[in-house]
Amino acid sequence: MTADQFRKLALKFPRAIEASHMNHPDFRIEGKIFATLGYPDDQYAMIKLTPAQQRRFMGEAAAMFKPCSGKWGEHGATNVILRAARVGVIGEALSAAERNIVGGESKATAPRHKPRNGGRN
Repeated sequence: MTADQFRKLALKFPRAIEASHMNHPDFRIEGKIFATLGYPDDQYAMIKLTPAQQRRFMGEAAAMFKPCSGKWGEHGATNVILRAARVGVIGEALSAAERNIVGGESKATAPRHKPRNGGRN
């Protein structure tokens, strides 16, 4: 897969736009990044998955994926090895990342802890 093929797949989602973050092209929906190109270098892309999704894709297509380094990778950020990537699998992974943003709860509004009274007033 080429960087341009990855770009086209990422931009197929409604409201997806290309922007830039830390000198890398990124792909966002509603201001939230779900994928990037060129991280850590031009041989890679990144898809922002959940840890469970990351394990699934790595289990099904280990030659295409590896966790990003550090805590970022532990939280689901997953590198795509572009030369090994296949359109169908990467399309599925990008769809999962897009659903995480569109269907998921915003970190800004998600409760950070359980109420002490179990949610009762």
